[in-house]
Amino acid sequence: MASITLIPSEKEIQAFVQKHEQALAPSKNPYIRYFFKFPQASISIYTSGKVLLQGEAAENYASFFDYQVAQVTSGQDFPLIGTDEVGNGSYFGGLAVVASFVTPDQHDFLRKLGVGDSKTLTDQKIRQLAPILKEKIQHQALLLSPSKYNEVIGERYNAVSVKVALHNQAIFLLLQKGVQPKKIVIDAFTSTQNYEKYLKNEANHFSNPVTLEEKAEGKYLAVAVSSIIARDLFLENLENLGRELGYKLPSGAGTASDKVASQILRAYGMQGLNFCAKLHFKNTEKAKKMLER
Repeated sequence: MASITLIPSEKEIQAFVQKHEQALAPSKNPYIRYFFKFPQASISIYTSGKVLLQGEAAENYASFFDYQVAQVTSGQDFPLIGTDEVGNGSYFGGLAVVASFVTPDQHDFLRKLGVGDSKTLTDQKIRQLAPILKEKIQHQALLLSPSKYNEVIGERYNAVSVKVALHNQAIFLLLQKGVQPKKIVIDAFTSTQNYEKYLKNEANHFSNPVTLEEKAEGKYLAVAVSSIIARDLFLENLENLGRELGYKLPSGAGTASDKVASQILRAYGMQGLNFCAKLHFKNTEKAKKMLER
């Protein structure tokens, strides 16, 4: 089943709603603004502006937003910087962001290694590939620890602007090493408008234009490389944090995270959670309630 995520403009969203008003259906999800049910597709438009299209006919409806089917390629025929982040959706662990510089003469090497989006690879494969990629590919990796994340969220940053800051800094530092890309691509996590708004608050800037693209890890090897290195960095951080506390920290933000969080809360208090988790997630309140039972 096809699944496509887009971040179109509000004007495009309203035009789509007007055109397909007859397909509107109720949704119990409070974060879904509009929900459409078609014979071979379902479309959710979230309050955040994200549009999720699922089903066999998803690509047909996505074309309304000028979406073109992405061809999984080995990259582009020019030097390129690609960035990706890992850890954003996980309660435990830090936020890892990596920028990688890939040139056309490295494409064959990367293809033979089996480089792809980290979400499609097992953690075992990630751990095998990452050391090779870190040695062979110029990159810049940044890790925001949970405690530092908790310190800056709400004070100076929110969950989106902190990623803007990290992606921008990773690219800036990589450019400082002397690489000369013809294009810079970020695996889109927000709209270009939002990115540029938050970027104004950052101290370090560069003149190179930046493109935000959905599912960029399937289009550009540079983004795929960053995805793998970032996942490895996140997993390593998760293991290290768990080892220090004496708990196996799960990835994600499900019920398993709630249970471990309640155990850490009982053993170490909020100081323990601050050390290993992103406190603004709902898991924190769930863990507190588990202790009250």
